[in-house]
Amino acid sequence: MEFIYHEKQDGSLCGLHCLNNLLQGHYYTAVDLAEIAQQMDQEEQTRMAESGIHTDDFRRFMEQPSSNMDDSGMFSVQVLTSALKIWDLNLVPYASSNPIAVAARNNPTEQAAYICNFGEHWLTVRRMGYQWFNLNSLLTSPELISDTFLSLFLTQLQHEGYSIFVVTGVLPVCKADEVLRMEPAVQTVKPKLLSEVKEDDDIRTALAVSLAKAESSSTSTSSKESKLAATKASSEEEELEAAIRLSLGTDSDGPVENEQDLEKAIKLSLEAQQENEDEGLDEAIALSLGQEEKASVSSKELVSENEGDVKEPDLEDLRKKRLAFLEKRQ
Repeated sequence: MEFIYHEKQDGSLCGLHCLNNLLQGHYYTAVDLAEIAQQMDQEEQTRMAESGIHTDDFRRFMEQPSSNMDDSGMFSVQVLTSALKIWDLNLVPYASSNPIAVAARNNPTEQAAYICNFGEHWLTVRRMGYQWFNLNSLLTSPELISDTFLSLFLTQLQHEGYSIFVVTGVLPVCKADEVLRMEPAVQTVKPKLLSEVKEDDDIRTALAVSLAKAESSSTSTSSKESKLAATKASSEEEELEAAIRLSLGTDSDGPVENEQDLEKAIKLSLEAQQENEDEGLDEAIALSLGQEEKASVSSKELVSENEGDVKEPDLEDLRKKRLAFLEKRQ
């Protein structure tokens, strides 16, 4: 139904949208309706001034805001009626005793269109082709209304407090009217209100934000785990360097600067270990040789004793003799 002209709500300009949706085109602007409202205000002021500009009634009238429009863009039924007169269209109250209104209540489908107002909201219900459409500017798209449901729809609006007006006169020819006469519209999904679409957008936005936060939290957790792993690896390297320094017997607390220093430290550690092992081996060999030498000496003495009275010189005797010789010379 893209060929149906349908203005969506913009601020409080529902009266403007109601007129253009009824006429099926961008015929009026907010400035146009504002000019009509100002002209009506001046006419009312002129009528009030006829009784005297110094009266209390005139003063109170001038102090009151305009009854035809406000700063938000809300326009009165008088402004809409004046705008439609340019097209030779009129508005008849649906609940009145006017014969047109009575006929509309008896058979709503015989009319061409209806304009409905509740508080500060205006909407249009119009026939195009052989079908009826709700052209409410608060909807995302036109809503198809069956002939049997039209009477119930208008009655429901009345119960909700809407004022309904029957549009009389010949509406401008529109493309949608021609197309729908050839091919009636089929609507499988009821259009949503703009407020419902906004709520859906807000929900999607909230879900997107929630998902982004979850992903950010997951990334932060992974980053923390990576930092912990890096810290643990660094600690293990420091412990290895400390162990190497201890094996080298150095008091330096500085880290091993590079791989060459590390290899050198390991090599020195191995050499020191080898030297300790070699010293232990030398001591073992020396002890072994000492035992053999002692055993050899004992064997010689035993042989000497067995061979005869030949004995080794007594060292103490030799010392005493040497001392005696030196005393004599002195």
